[in-house]
Amino acid sequence: MAHSILQLARHALSGHRHWPAFWQNAQPRERYDVVIIGGGGHGLATAYYLMRNHGIRRVAVIERGWIGGGNTGRNTAIVRSNYLAAPSIRFYDFSLRLYEGLSRELDYNIMLSQRGVVNLAFSRHQLRLMNRRVNALRHAGVASELLTTAHIRRLLPMLREQSAAGRRLFGGFIQRRGGVVRHDAVAWGYARAANALGVDIIQDCEVTGFQTSHGAVTGVETRRGFIATRRVGLAVAGSSSVLAAKLGLALPITTMALQAMVSEPVKPVLDVVLDGAVYVSQSDRGELVIGGGTDVHTSYAQRSGIQRLEDNMAALIDLFPAFGRLRFMRQWAGLVDLTPDASPILDSSPVNGVCLSCGWGTYGFKAIPAGGVAFAHLLATGTRHAMAHAFSLDRFRSGALIDEGGSSGMDDREALL
Repeated sequence: MAHSILQLARHALSGHRHWPAFWQNAQPRERYDVVIIGGGGHGLATAYYLMRNHGIRRVAVIERGWIGGGNTGRNTAIVRSNYLAAPSIRFYDFSLRLYEGLSRELDYNIMLSQRGVVNLAFSRHQLRLMNRRVNALRHAGVASELLTTAHIRRLLPMLREQSAAGRRLFGGFIQRRGGVVRHDAVAWGYARAANALGVDIIQDCEVTGFQTSHGAVTGVETRRGFIATRRVGLAVAGSSSVLAAKLGLALPITTMALQAMVSEPVKPVLDVVLDGAVYVSQSDRGELVIGGGTDVHTSYAQRSGIQRLEDNMAALIDLFPAFGRLRFMRQWAGLVDLTPDASPILDSSPVNGVCLSCGWGTYGFKAIPAGGVAFAHLLATGTRHAMAHAFSLDRFRSGALIDEGGSSGMDDREALL
């Protein structure tokens, strides 16, 4: 005990100079059994489960920038499983259950706070749709409940129920197991655990191309040299189409910026996560973390657009007039890869040995643990995991789509279903 206290004091007073590294920044080897491109949550989780669940030992994660510097560190850190389609409910609830045990699994505190996710209805039609979602969730064994305006008044006492703009609250629903997680902690926890098992984590290693022979991958070209492998996993979110094009593949994906922002810290004023005309939660440091829908044009730039910023602020102040007095400290954007049915692709590609984990859209952070388990299973066995069987690439040809466009409070399509 005394040794631990002395060690903690030494780290606190050293200006970070003597802190041990969480993981080793490896140099690329000539050959790996599996190369995972993308050092975000999905790539790191996949590497971890490849070793832990499947015993594959020569695994590398290669990242163009730094670990967690992409979408994993550029989101609002909400976790939930309150979807509509049965395959989505099963998959995202599997992910939420993994999140619930992840701190113990990784021996690292991911700061999961299950404070409840509340969706608001601003018309009778939206309320009927929420009733449909609650029934679908209960049928799948996932607890959720409809809320009256009186319930919401108790959960959100600062909420304005009717505004001069004509918005009126009709009710909503809540998933009490939903909440928020520290996004950096998820990346760091998986990176540390994967590295401890022997995964090589290689940063500052941009992929420039691939080598193939007779329709199968034989290696990856990078700015740090050629890496030979016969199994490649693409887990690069908004850059999926760019890398797939280097293999001659055209994916059914549109890339857009999804932005968020954070306020100055204030005393506790918001006990739940709100998913309504805008989504907002309060961090442990007191900041309001706010997000909205994707920007209005396709882009690969990780920067915010003024139109979406104004829309988010207008929606926030319409709901909570008192928040108009806050100063906002910073904003950021991540790149999301949107499929036509707002559901992911977890499947082998037409190039033998190349597998795809993409199309997560605005739901990617919620899916990191389950996505890692399912993608590791695909890379190790060549078959889709039972939880991800519906997320095939072929569904865009067959028409067996899984429409989850209405499962975000930000999506205007919900009002049209």
